[in-house]
Amino acid sequence: MIELYFAATPNGLKIKLFLEETGLPYFVTPVSLSKGEQFQPAFLAISPNNKIPAIVDHAPADSGKPLNVFESGAILQYLAEKTGQLMPTAPRQRIEALEWLYWQVGGLGPMGGQAGHFRVYAPEPVPYAIERYTREVTRLYGVLDRQLAGREFIAGEYSIADIACYPWIVPHEAHGQNLADFPYLERWFIAISQRPATLRTYEGVENAYQPKQALSEEERRVLFGQGSKPQA
Repeated sequence: MIELYFAATPNGLKIKLFLEETGLPYFVTPVSLSKGEQFQPAFLAISPNNKIPAIVDHAPADSGKPLNVFESGAILQYLAEKTGQLMPTAPRQRIEALEWLYWQVGGLGPMGGQAGHFRVYAPEPVPYAIERYTREVTRLYGVLDRQLAGREFIAGEYSIADIACYPWIVPHEAHGQNLADFPYLERWFIAISQRPATLRTYEGVENAYQPKQALSEEERRVLFGQGSKPQA
């Protein structure tokens, strides 16, 4: 049984999507980011970077004590190896899937996150930052669009590469992007959005980059004010 420490951010949704696709038994432990639950000692013992998602595998392959895993890319790779699902077995296809998993973790996610932050959450407009990150996300969307030309999925077959990238394309409007400008990416996005596991994953999920109301000062401090030491 997998325990998923979860909030409905793109990174959290990656892991829920994998679990729904594979049918691996799991249960969710919600983490309220705006309330600072990610800074609680019990959670930090599992995820020392105070970020979701994180998992606890209560039935690891070595039959030892429960195994903690943090960082969404590491979790996806771990679960794919544990289940033997959603990871190509041929060496060349496997490395291609991992390349695109790490591309998302190192590029699409961080740049999309910054674009979304400055376009939606910043307390006042910062034109240079908005232009800088929006332009970089446009470049990254173009990279993915070209990869998808002539193929159904990112690494040939549906894999953790697709599962990693899809939740970061869902908030494309907050990224300042129009999917019509990326026809292969748009076709891929629509196809994944219609998968039963995707529909289950996103049922009742609100867009993390379109808050219903302005953040309070305390919520802003908790979400964006972390320094080098844990918050009190």
